[in-house]
Amino acid sequence: MENVKNINISIDEISDDIRKENQLRARKRNIISGIKVGLRYLTLAIVGIAMLYPLIWLLGASFKTNADIFTSIGFIPKDFKFDFSGYVNGWKTSTEYTFTTYFFNTFKIVLPKVALTIVSAVLTAYGFARFKFPGKKILFGILISTLLLPNVVLRIPQFLMYKNFGWLDTYLPLFIPAAFATDTFFVFMLIQFIRGLPKEIEEAACVDGCNSLQTLIYIMVPMLKPAIISIALFQFMWTMNDFMGPLIYLSSVEKYPVALALKMSMDVSSSVNWNQILAMSIIGLAPSLIVFFCAQRHFVDGISAGGVKG
Repeated sequence: MENVKNINISIDEISDDIRKENQLRARKRNIISGIKVGLRYLTLAIVGIAMLYPLIWLLGASFKTNADIFTSIGFIPKDFKFDFSGYVNGWKTSTEYTFTTYFFNTFKIVLPKVALTIVSAVLTAYGFARFKFPGKKILFGILISTLLLPNVVLRIPQFLMYKNFGWLDTYLPLFIPAAFATDTFFVFMLIQFIRGLPKEIEEAACVDGCNSLQTLIYIMVPMLKPAIISIALFQFMWTMNDFMGPLIYLSSVEKYPVALALKMSMDVSSSVNWNQILAMSIIGLAPSLIVFFCAQRHFVDGISAGGVKG
């Protein structure tokens, strides 16, 4: 009996040793895993700060004087003296118009262009993705080939055409083409997205009595929401940053958008108040940043889903 007890005690001790060893191994694995995760996040934080530093410096430089901007690489103003005159004087501008006018002018271009792009791209993509008609492959090939056509090639023909239309010095050349699905990148992205959606849902809608337009509006558009938001974000940011279009077609100062207003403020005199320009650049970037971060999740979903055919 004593031998049996000794054997049981030995087995219990061995089990305890094994349990303790397993616990030590698990702790080591957890520590190593935690270190790896920490290093990963530390690396991402360093890379993120390095990528964002120009924007951070831009924000800090908007509170500096000209002398401080060109003598310091840091983003914090000297002696922590934040000068808000760049925002005040920059908003007033050196012209008879304030930046309020230029912001309103920018949104007069951006909002209709985004809306027209979404409507025209959705209609065109739905037609190519779901309908069969004569010459479909040829037309689709022509559509895709325009992606390879540089915009600079179209500048002179478009300018002459809009001149004959009497559209110069108006906003029409800047957003009317969007009504005809001229942004083929968006059309192609939507086509790929639609091809990944099951046709059975549309067939069920047809059985319930929906026509093609009703199927598009009530069935397809809700499912296309991530892709549509991606298109809206792309177009919003591209149009906000567009410089060449307004420069070519607009000649009246009261019609200038923010991009031209910033360039004009640099040409007024030989001495440039860089803190004012940087301050207005920050304000000009703000709408794009706000819109992007508010819809970031849908943006990523739309890009990832639009590039994969299910």
